[in-house]
Amino acid sequence: MQSQPVAKSKVNVAVVGIGYWGKNLVRNFHELGALAVLCDAERSVEDGCRNRYEGVTFCREFSAVLSDPSITAVALATPAITHYEMVKAALEAEKDVFVEKPLAVDVEHGEKLVELAATRRRILMVGHVLRYHPAILKLQALIQEGALGKINYLYSNRLNIGKIRTEENILWSFAPHDISVMLSLLDEMPNRVSCEGGAYLNRHIFDVTLSHFDFPSGVQAHIFVSWLHPVKEQRLVVVGSEKMAVFDDTAGHKLVLYPHKVEWRNRVPTAVKAEGEIIALENREPLRAECQHFLDCVGSRISPVSDGAEGLRVLRVLDACQRSLLSGASAVGPSVSQREPRLPYFVHESAYVDDGAEVEVGTKIWHFSHIMKGARIGAHCVIGQNVNVDGGATIGNNGKIQNNVSVYAGVVIDDDVFLGPSCVLTNVINPRAQVNRHSLYETTRLKRGCTVGANATIVCGVTIGRYAFVGAGSVVTRSVPDFALVVGNPARRVGWMSRHGHRLDSSDVNGVMRCPESGYRYKETDAGVLRCLDLDEEAPLPTELRNGTRLYRQLREAKR
Repeated sequence: MQSQPVAKSKVNVAVVGIGYWGKNLVRNFHELGALAVLCDAERSVEDGCRNRYEGVTFCREFSAVLSDPSITAVALATPAITHYEMVKAALEAEKDVFVEKPLAVDVEHGEKLVELAATRRRILMVGHVLRYHPAILKLQALIQEGALGKINYLYSNRLNIGKIRTEENILWSFAPHDISVMLSLLDEMPNRVSCEGGAYLNRHIFDVTLSHFDFPSGVQAHIFVSWLHPVKEQRLVVVGSEKMAVFDDTAGHKLVLYPHKVEWRNRVPTAVKAEGEIIALENREPLRAECQHFLDCVGSRISPVSDGAEGLRVLRVLDACQRSLLSGASAVGPSVSQREPRLPYFVHESAYVDDGAEVEVGTKIWHFSHIMKGARIGAHCVIGQNVNVDGGATIGNNGKIQNNVSVYAGVVIDDDVFLGPSCVLTNVINPRAQVNRHSLYETTRLKRGCTVGANATIVCGVTIGRYAFVGAGSVVTRSVPDFALVVGNPARRVGWMSRHGHRLDSSDVNGVMRCPESGYRYKETDAGVLRCLDLDEEAPLPTELRNGTRLYRQLREAKR
């Protein structure tokens, strides 16, 4: 019987912990078609959910989730004190992980989880839901565009009378959301932190805290959180030199800009008030967007917005706040920005990695290269000599970038991509020195496992498919299918390439082509798409096939 192409694996999520917040995760993953298993120690949870979620498996032991090979991802909504052990177990079981905030309750544990996720090449995402709120995304864009002018200070109030915890204090329960937002809006870590509060209901468990932050840029901020407050308030205020912004998650209009100004009259500062401007926003649920983003990242193997590294930054700030709180509100030093994750990556002494760039475990950055603020580079990459990675560019795991390559903002590079020497990536079709098009960069996507040959040029706005091969010196002006071999100017498909990088130019009577190195079989479908018949295209290569054994020419001769 003729073999069929292997279909892309569906993301099957197990939600662990079906309590106060876990129920919301269950609802969203179910509506997104990814919910496979519910896990909770309480038998009553199964009784309450069985009729609502037909076809979903229930279990009471986390070990059953870990041992189930059909479960590809785990969402943890369990008490914070359990996060380290449960995330660690899930990563070691080769599951991708979504964990509600905080990442852990100990900085060292957080560092170990980030390193483990990178080593195992697993997706690790932390539930900082406000990072996916339309109002926060819009506010972030406005700040980056300079619409608010110079940012002077910001503050956040997160107040309520409701669920009161005994396993963690208000700082760890409420503040992670606001810390995450502030770090993302300012794109820097504070250099001094102080925190004070009061424990009124249970000794040593703070019900109210006020945290103050000093940032290297001169911005100051504070976060006031309490679960002993008569009314619910979730408000963030950002004060800039040109405009002030108010994000109020409990109001009908979530984001309002106020173009208030201060004028000096007779050497006296005088406030000049103006009408607020209501900012139109997308109508979407932040948690739904967050859950969808996790599924997209699992499918594409791209690092999430709120990945483990971001969760660790928030954890470091929380830890500094906690130490200050316990010491009587004294300012904590040294700077938390100087205590970045101890990730074992290598930077040559002539290369430079800006503060704010993200570089993961095992990556090597060689002579005269520059990784700019805001760039994101995955684990176990090799960045050759004289390479520039722009802020906003993203590079996945295990990438190889050869000498004299610039990766500009707007370029998204998946795992296992090879960029040959002096190849050219672009982000604007019609550049002019006189015309600023920084907000018009086009996205260029290089998908998993593709190769771009030396001196090739990729015109922006195209996608290079999985395991595609762009010949040296080619000029790519339109998207390239998976496994395609393209050459010329403009580049055109002249054949197919196997995942191991061999041209597939002969087939048997059934149209099946075989890679001479791996032995894997490939076949072109009726739609003109090549598929591998023997291995899921998103699955890692078996260990025994990860090292080449014979020269390319030797294999070609043997095939003939």
